Amino acid sequence: MATSEPAQQAPSIATATPAKATPPKPPATNQPLPTTQPPRAQASGTGEVTLTAAEIRGLKHLGIRSALADLAQRAGQAGNEPAGVRIISAQLVTWPDASLGCPEPGTSYAQVLTKGIQLLLLYEKEEFDYRIAGIHGRLCESVLPGQVLESQPLIGIWASLADMPTARGEVAAAVAGGKVYVMGGFGAGATANEEYDPATNTWQKRAPIPRGVDHPAAVGLKGQIYLVGGLDGRWGPVGNVWAYDPEADSWTAKSPLPTARGALAAVALGGKIYAIGGRDAVQDLGANEVYDPAMDSWQSLKDLPTARDHLAAAAVGERIYATGGRLTSYARNLPINEEYDPDPDEWTKRAPLPTARSGIGAAAVQGRIYVFGGEAIEGTFDENEAYDPSSDQWEPAPALPTARHGIGVVSLGNRIYVLAGRLTPGGSGSALNEVFIVLSEAGSD
Repeated sequence: MATSEPAQQAPSIATATPAKATPPKPPATNQPLPTTQPPRAQASGTGEVTLTAAEIRGLKHLGIRSALADLAQRAGQAGNEPAGVRIISAQLVTWPDASLGCPEPGTSYAQVLTKGIQLLLLYEKEEFDYRIAGIHGRLCESVLPGQVLESQPLIGIWASLADMPTARGEVAAAVAGGKVYVMGGFGAGATANEEYDPATNTWQKRAPIPRGVDHPAAVGLKGQIYLVGGLDGRWGPVGNVWAYDPEADSWTAKSPLPTARGALAAVALGGKIYAIGGRDAVQDLGANEVYDPAMDSWQSLKDLPTARDHLAAAAVGERIYATGGRLTSYARNLPINEEYDPDPDEWTKRAPLPTARSGIGAAAVQGRIYVFGGEAIEGTFDENEAYDPSSDQWEPAPALPTARHGIGVVSLGNRIYVLAGRLTPGGSGSALNEVFIVLSEAGSD
């Protein structure tokens, strides 16, 4: 579930507009691409990413969009997305003046600390060094860049993609065969099963779930998607487990959960599926049960130390991390973060989630876990907080563009898709599809 707490917002990647004595000249249509490139920016800490046309079109950061629009214009493609643009480096930078580290000869600049982004792009074998402040981006054509006071990698950027066919909340999502599946949810979405293809930015409806459900969990494993548990629309716990085959577009019933429950978390690790926490009709549960698809059987493991529902979980390495959640109500949210080691079946408390919230979603990319959204009495959260298990530390990441809860969250490569969800506590669902493109490296997948 997702919510933005008015008193505490995750820092945005938007930057302040500098006070510059002489404004930059606007690029002319079909202006030739520069033949002399500035020195290459340091790419340390940033993974190279190729943006799709849909991602460029949906970019939420207006300054980065401005830079890409300028690049399109220089390439003679004004009004179009220059597909195939590669981000080589993206750094959050503080410059000592308003030149953005790219002074033009004969121009004086206001002597103010200026925060912005240095964005190094590769397009058709040419490199372009853009400097971004606020909603404006401009190409640095100087061969003698100015001084940089501080610099750190930009963790990631957001884009809006094609909406889902069916608006809903309290969904499950999983990945199989390079595609994203969103399943279940309240109301009309209870039996919905919709497939998203990132390559074409399109959705299609697939075979509906045999039994309507909200608050389920879903996991992709070996080309199949397993839909686990949930609630029946009246807060009644469901023990059904279904396997969906995307190739055949068909469902198969599997051995049910030993402990029927909804608002749980599920994680695939080591070829098995772990179902953790959740609630039945009256109380929170600490149940931790593992499913072996090869045997179609369940086994009970050591309970989650802090029984809770509406939590999120993700795996890094050989460990599972169960984060956030609540005690029966979003008035009792928890910051708990607990690590599970399947061998020797032990739980350990780790650094707590900085913002206590429930109805959240989480996914792991490059060795870090990102936790999105949530709800509380105050409203829905737009928080995006990143956890590094190797250091047991959290840091803020660029905020979710649309605060919401009851979301589906999946990772595919270095993208994290945040899908559906309700914009207010309780409330109705949405058809949103927002992607977080992870840029900053933090280890290996």
